Parts: sequence; structure tokens; C-alpha cells
Amino acid sequence: MSAKALRLALLGTCLLSSPALAQGATAATEAPAAVAPAAAFSLAPLPYAYDALEPLVDAETMRIHHGRHHQAYVNNLNAFLAATPGLAGKSLLDLHQETSKHPAVLRNNAGGHYNHTLFWELMAPKGQGGEPSAVLMAQINKDFGSMEAFKTAFQAAGAQRFGSGWAWLVWDGAKLVVTSTPNQDNPLMDDAPVKGAPIIANDVWEHAYYLKHQSNRGAYLTTWWEVVNWNEVNRLFDAARQ
Repeated sequence: MSAKALRLALLGTCLLSSPALAQGATAATEAPAAVAPAAAFSLAPLPYAYDALEPLVDAETMRIHHGRHHQAYVNNLNAFLAATPGLAGKSLLDLHQETSKHPAVLRNNAGGHYNHTLFWELMAPKGQGGEPSAVLMAQINKDFGSMEAFKTAFQAAGAQRFGSGWAWLVWDGAKLVVTSTPNQDNPLMDDAPVKGAPIIANDVWEHAYYLKHQSNRGAYLTTWWEVVNWNEVNRLFDAARQ
């Protein structure tokens, strides 16, 4: 996948987390000299209320998932970058393209920050997520045979991921591909076995569903479609193909 496609995959999901925007465009002229530089990355608020995805995703899960788990990835990533001057100023895309060269702390936390930022945007309150575009549906039918066949493959990727990880739909430059990754890995990383621009991502770590579904990951994967933000999926698909 081209560098342009990778950047488009990140655009819109991590803009508020880029070093330049996190520090503010006028920071150099307005910040007092004694003030320490702002953290490289920050946690954006959810694009909806914590209870907006009820009853499919409960409010308490969202509070813990966003406010604790995602915040921890951001904090850990910033701490690592602060202690590693050679990475100063690099974007999240830059970090993903060299994860194999660094300790696991970078992989886990840069991935965790990107994956979750995307995940929040890929959900919307029931009835507000729109529908797959005609162009996306045509591509799904071409690559999987039908929407139902695609959903079956995607759910299987999530269900069969041992332990914690993610299920993905990616554009590999020629077709749509379903894959999964362990932990906080994703298809943008330089050593990902299946690379591509993320179009859909579902978190299958237990903290994403356990309060609601307990150990029934399958029920979570099946009902999650009801809160998918197809408007954002369509945008990501269109951007990836440019």
C-alpha cells in the first residue's frame, strides 16, 4: 500500500492526536518559556455520549474502555516518546512504519492509541450510522460474494483470534481483505502479515464486551453491526482507494 493510502487511513481518526495539533498551532508564540512542551499525543473525547450505544454497548464499558484503557495507551506512549529523543516529532503514521525497530512498548501503545481512536469513530448510535454506499457494496459483493458472507468472515476473524486482539476489513490496494491481529497490532505496522488501509475494525479484547456479554464474544460480534458507523466506513473506503 502506498504512503499516500496509509496517510489517508490515518487522516480523520488521529488528527487531534498529531504532535502539531496536540501542541497547538500558536504554541511557539503564546506559551511561556517556563511551560513544558505539551504531550505528543492526547485522548480526544468520544464523538457521542457514553450511553449513546446502549443497549448494544453499555455506558460503563464505554467509560472504562475510553477513559481508562485508551487513556493508558496515550499516557504510556507519551512517556516512551519523552524518554526517546530520536522519536520526537514523529507522527503516529511514522511510528507505525517502524514498530519492528523498537521495544514492544511502542508497538503496544502506538497501536492501542490508533486502534481505539479509529474504533470510536466506527460506531454511532443505533439508527444514525447510515448504510454501506453503493460503491462499497459492489466491492464487498465482488470480494466476498455478499454482505452476509463478508460479515460471517469478519465475525470468524474476531471469534477465532486467540486471546486479545482485533478483527479488520482492509483495502490492500486492489481488494478488500478480512484479517485479524493480536494485542494492539494493526495492518498499518511495518511487519504486519496482512497490510492495508483499515476500513472496519472491531476490538475483541474482553474489556470491550465483558460487562455486557461476559465470555460470549460471539454475541458481541453479532450485535456489534447494529452500531457500525457506515458513514465513516464509506469515507475510509473512498479515501483508501484514491
